[in-house]
Amino acid sequence: HRQLEVWAENCPENFENRAALVGAEIARIEGRSLDAMDLYEQAIRSARGNGFVPNEALASELAARFYAARGFEKIANAYLRDARYGYLRWGADGKLRQLDNLYPQLKGEAPTLLSTPVRHSRSNDMAASLVGGDGGSTIGTAVDQLDLATVIRVSQAVSGEIVSEKLIDMLMRTAIENAGAERGLLILLRDVEPWIEAEATSSGDAVTVRLREEFVSNAAVPESIVHYVLRTQESVILDDASTENSFSADPYIRRHNVRSILCIPLINQAKLIGLLYLENSLTPHVFTPARINVLKLLASQAAISLENTRLYRDLEKREAKIRRLVDANIMAIFIWNFEGQIIEANEAFLHMLNYSREDLLSGRLNWKDLTPSEWRDLTERAVARLKATGTLKPYEKEYFRNDGSRVPVLVGSAVFEEGQNEGVSFVLDLSEQKRAEDALRRSQAHLAEAQAELAHVTRVTALGELTASIAHEISQPLAAVVTNADASLRWLSGDSPDLAEAREAIRRISRDGRRAGDVISRMRSLFKKAGASKDRLDLNEAIEEVITLTETEARRNKVALRTELAADLPPIMGDRVQLQQVVVNLILNAIEAMATVKDRERDLVIRTQLGEGDEIRVAVRDSGIGVDPLSAERIFDAFHTTKPGGLGMGLSISRSIVESHGGHLWAASNDGPGATFQFTLLRCQ
Repeated sequence: HRQLEVWAENCPENFENRAALVGAEIARIEGRSLDAMDLYEQAIRSARGNGFVPNEALASELAARFYAARGFEKIANAYLRDARYGYLRWGADGKLRQLDNLYPQLKGEAPTLLSTPVRHSRSNDMAASLVGGDGGSTIGTAVDQLDLATVIRVSQAVSGEIVSEKLIDMLMRTAIENAGAERGLLILLRDVEPWIEAEATSSGDAVTVRLREEFVSNAAVPESIVHYVLRTQESVILDDASTENSFSADPYIRRHNVRSILCIPLINQAKLIGLLYLENSLTPHVFTPARINVLKLLASQAAISLENTRLYRDLEKREAKIRRLVDANIMAIFIWNFEGQIIEANEAFLHMLNYSREDLLSGRLNWKDLTPSEWRDLTERAVARLKATGTLKPYEKEYFRNDGSRVPVLVGSAVFEEGQNEGVSFVLDLSEQKRAEDALRRSQAHLAEAQAELAHVTRVTALGELTASIAHEISQPLAAVVTNADASLRWLSGDSPDLAEAREAIRRISRDGRRAGDVISRMRSLFKKAGASKDRLDLNEAIEEVITLTETEARRNKVALRTELAADLPPIMGDRVQLQQVVVNLILNAIEAMATVKDRERDLVIRTQLGEGDEIRVAVRDSGIGVDPLSAERIFDAFHTTKPGGLGMGLSISRSIVESHGGHLWAASNDGPGATFQFTLLRCQ
């Protein structure tokens, strides 16, 4: 009825009489007698004024039944006479015989009201003519020729269902029964592609409806007709498809010898949602104008109902998803209004705050009261943004629990619709995260302390391997000091002291003493257990100091150590001792990697160069046993070692040191023998 009222508002000359008559019948059923009387008269006047004689006759008949049921015989007979005259003018002989049998007193009586000529108009949405010899014709008579009782029955049958499967079953059965078709297909669009949703077949008085999900091109259907209707949104009727017509070349028509074909688009609010295809393989001219009119009405109502069903199904799916999310209690969820009332909440929210469902149902829960005072200003600003935009990005706050304790939370919110007073919030309990953060901060402090200790141990261990070399480095200048001191004593103790020779010997003593002091100073700095102190430093100079400490170890292992240090290398910000520790580790590892090499030179090259952007690159290249590509990253793992009795911490700590300076340390096999360890550092800005 609502749809008829909409049509009546937009096109009163065609649909006002129908809407009024349906409204009169509804008023009659609901016992609103005065409304029924007015609406019957309105229906009769509108039908008469616009030339819809059959509708006018159906309205002097239904009104007559209404008055007869209430004992108003004279009024009922007057309406019956007008109804009989209307059916007479329309040429409805069967209806006349029915009335004459039921009401013999009406025969020969003149009508009490005058009627206008029958209107034969064609609706604006009639399809274009498809002429193809004798087999082609035009979509037939307009809806104004349709028995309104059939209109009401068909509309009610289809519009009464909102469950998709039941609606489709009802639609297909109604279509087959009203069309006289043997077979019918419901084709709907899925992402602009046509899919067969259902197939109906008739056998005798029985109609079988089978739900399907099949692409049109894979099914038994005249594709040329289907695509024509989808493209033009016009109906197609073939009275006899076996004769020459516009679609005679279609393989399906040629193969199946179909006689009558009707294909009607399903359109709702100018949107094509699919089509209804019907056929009869035995009889031509099955789809008469009267049947077509019923089917066009059915198609119109079906389009609305199918779209509503789809929307209802989508809504159900969305609601089911939301309900699963709420009931799953994965996250705390509550529904609220801006006054502060908590309208609904899931168990996760209640459990988080230690409240019961009885507390919720009592109306005592108020999100404003649950917010501690120091969080209220932030919350009020958040609510203002929520009112302005409709959504609120997650932010941190706290809620009171039932026992007065607090829970840290992350809250995100949204209103249901713009301008509404209600919305939903999703709440994440941050208690575990906060505890984990505190524990992490404590563990990080312990870890930093442990790393410093390990770094110190590694330095001591690495330098322990240099003991012999360092002893040699120190013993040489010390021996020279002793020798020159003895010589000085001799030069000065004679009868004629040789002061020149003595002064030269003393200068050598001073030189060798400083040399020994430098070695000891370097050792002490590397052995020293101290925190990182990043200063502006010359990387080449720091590397050269390390080479001085390690060159004796290199010579002892018959390793040819050379440097390729880039000139004018810009300074870096770094901890001198830590970076020298990295270079010591890489040099000692390279020397050890070449210890077993017998068939080639043992070459060790230390190179510095400018890298990309702000990077400075340091490379330590050897000709040793190389690095297994599969374990190139594992060698930097803590406690992973290939040395007998090694700690497995040298490379791990070296990488940590480099990364703490904003760089990266990695290893790769050379094209030839050996491997290259490289690290990058950032130049001073």
